[in-house]
Amino acid sequence: MEALIRWQHSKLGVISPAKFIPLAEKTGLISPISEWVLHTACMQIREWEKNNYLSQDATLAVNVSLRQLKQDSFWDTLQGILSATELDPRYLELELTESAIMDHPEATIVLLERIHQLGARIAIDDFGTSYSSLNYLKRLPIDAIKIDMSFIHGIGKDRDDEEIIKVIISLARSLGLQSVAEGVETKEQITFLHEHKCDCLQGYYFCRPLPAEVATQFLKEISSDEELEDSQASFAS
Repeated sequence: MEALIRWQHSKLGVISPAKFIPLAEKTGLISPISEWVLHTACMQIREWEKNNYLSQDATLAVNVSLRQLKQDSFWDTLQGILSATELDPRYLELELTESAIMDHPEATIVLLERIHQLGARIAIDDFGTSYSSLNYLKRLPIDAIKIDMSFIHGIGKDRDDEEIIKVIISLARSLGLQSVAEGVETKEQITFLHEHKCDCLQGYYFCRPLPAEVATQFLKEISSDEELEDSQASFAS
């Protein structure tokens, strides 16, 4: 799962992140907002873990901004949040964009190595939309590459997008990384991605964004179904 932020304004209604995130970055408010998101996400997934709603390989992805990475306090902030929420780091995945990594690659590599040693997963978000260096990519302690939805939406419409997707999947496989397709919305996209062996798919085709309480009920029902299937399998054996 991935943590998304929404602004429910008392008068204006729902304000898109596309509008308020750039403004938050310009004003510097992105730092406290990002810290709040990370802390809230860790509390939520810890609650799901305690209630046995998660499989062993479940993760909750949280986006990390360039401003956060540049802060000397980010490492201490991350450790503090994990300690306060008592969350096993293996349930957390931090997502960074190529541009954030390439802004200060050497220092970022050192930081990501420390984070990786904690046990948290690291993914490159929106891969293919910014300049990146393959020399640095092979050195990054990352687990997954997320293919930007702009390419996914080109499946069946743009041959160049399809070729780029195939190259990214092949690159990820060659480096021992997981490939993740973002923004999957149609059966045609799923068929193409399965055919070319993309590891994971996410998007509206499977489920639209859910408030935490609805997502909790969703996970509760899934875990109940799995327990029933396990008990039936045991009885059958």
